[in-house]
Amino acid sequence: MKVDGNGQGKILTQDELKRLFTEGFLTPRDRALFGICLFTGCRVSEALALQTTDIKSGAITFRKSTTKGKHKTRIVDIPPALAAMLGEYQLKPGAMFPGMRGVTERLTRFMADKILRDACKRIGVEGVSTHSFRRTALTQMSSAGIPLRTIQEISGHSDLGTLQRYLEVTPEQKRKAVSVIGF
Repeated sequence: MKVDGNGQGKILTQDELKRLFTEGFLTPRDRALFGICLFTGCRVSEALALQTTDIKSGAITFRKSTTKGKHKTRIVDIPPALAAMLGEYQLKPGAMFPGMRGVTERLTRFMADKILRDACKRIGVEGVSTHSFRRTALTQMSSAGIPLRTIQEISGHSDLGTLQRYLEVTPEQKRKAVSVIGF
């Protein structure tokens, strides 16, 4: 859990996610931004770099030029829950999340972090960072039995070792793992 900017962002529970998206985030823009981070497992900077033209045919395209390693373009399907969030958000041509008029072209990471901190304060959750949505998404996929190679394609990690450091293993998963051992 993240404490004073140190450590990894908290993996969010189903209840915390539900409360964040219903009570914590106050605008369709905020729900769309963090919904993209959750449902695609992207970094907040990748979501903030999106153009409205990057969303079409039921998928989001994260251009190679805006990804962390700039290794390759990723295309991630939009699930129904994210489609509903995007439907509420009135998109205008250009930057998906525009900044302040005449000050910044797009919403900054600093402002996205402030929006998240305020939302977490409203619902009483600590240890959350903008990276929590990425960690939560990747951990949920892993827990559901999705192969690591598939998760790697979605997340854009260049190697499996880096991806595995993101994933949290719960005590229940460990109990279940050792319970299958025997003869």
